[in-house]
Amino acid sequence: MNVSKFFQLEKHSSSIKQEVLAGVTSFFTIAYIIIVNPLILADAGMPYYGVLLATILTSVAGCFFMGFYANAPIILTPGMGVNAFFTYTIIQGMGLSWKEALAAVIISGILFLAVASTRLKDVLSESIPASLKHSITVGIGLFLAFIGLQKGGIIEASPTTFVKLGHLGHPTTLLTIIGLVVTLFLFSRKVKGSFLIGIALTCLIGYLTGWAHGTEDTHNKLELAPFMELFFGADFKGIFSLPFWIATFSLTMIVTFENMGLLHGLLPDREKFPKAFQANAVASLISGILGTSPTISTVESAAGISEGGRTGLTSVVTGILFLASIAVTPFLSMIPDGAIAPVLIIIGGLMVQNIQHIPLSDFTEGFPAFLIIALIPLTYSIVDGLAFGFIAYPVLKMAVGQRKQIPVPLYVIALLFLINFMFHSVI
Repeated sequence: MNVSKFFQLEKHSSSIKQEVLAGVTSFFTIAYIIIVNPLILADAGMPYYGVLLATILTSVAGCFFMGFYANAPIILTPGMGVNAFFTYTIIQGMGLSWKEALAAVIISGILFLAVASTRLKDVLSESIPASLKHSITVGIGLFLAFIGLQKGGIIEASPTTFVKLGHLGHPTTLLTIIGLVVTLFLFSRKVKGSFLIGIALTCLIGYLTGWAHGTEDTHNKLELAPFMELFFGADFKGIFSLPFWIATFSLTMIVTFENMGLLHGLLPDREKFPKAFQANAVASLISGILGTSPTISTVESAAGISEGGRTGLTSVVTGILFLASIAVTPFLSMIPDGAIAPVLIIIGGLMVQNIQHIPLSDFTEGFPAFLIIALIPLTYSIVDGLAFGFIAYPVLKMAVGQRKQIPVPLYVIALLFLINFMFHSVI
């Protein structure tokens, strides 16, 4: 296979070297999910190493499908946020077993695929006003920066003010600040591979100084038996219960609109949206079959895109590294948060630049955009941030007599978000 021709590298002004570098950068930025996702789902009673292997295999399948089918540089892994919703709301809150929750993931994946494979995806996508599309990018950028600041210890939780400045003398915080300076210097000098080099140098500094602390992983061996318990382990017995369908509806809303929002915010080539959206849906379905929470287009994809990733080769390289990670999971748990945080903060800052395209002087356009920008990071949920903005947009337009500017599908989207909020208020 002619790699350059298959991925149309010349058309995208890219090269194999550039795409490989982007894929490697994306992988090391998102590698923490291999350890963190199993830790969260273990709280639901699921076997840790079974979920670890399911996380890796789901990510491999998602990245390969995104790369070979959609030719897009988007990384798919089980999503942070939706994994917490899966564990703490669906299982611990609503009382579904983890096997029933996996069944809900599969059905939501089928519904998502139905949307992504029909004209409905185009109707939904085209109905989103430009101001909201740009605000999604900005909101995700702030969210990414917020995660980076949090992972790096620069900000921390506060019982009185919710968030406050972290302890600047803490080893993780010091490492983050040094890593931020190093990576900013490399990036501003336009050094090729600045993010990957920044991660490597920060790791080196961290272990030389003793400041590095990786993700806690108390497990030390990979076993196949726990994974086989999860593989095709979904239980559809709860399909006739109301909690099951509330869970399924909520998951469908999350995976459909969060992935749509992320793709609008991240894709460098909007023509790739239809196939990329379909790849998302297939990966979401696969995640339930393999035994983990749904996949999401990761915000960390922006790291690879910022390094020059333009095609699916970036995703394929990341998928290969996920596959190889089966043998080196203990090493991945050693990557300190202080090495990853600077990259997330810088990329967040780059994405916020899109705010210049939002007509803030028009309150009916600017305020819904503001709600999305503010509430994505403040609710720690992309889909909840989208909901407030999408509900406010038609309300404000109607208030000033501009109903004709509201696409009809936008009313439906706003209504679906309202219904989702109603469900969440009773569970």
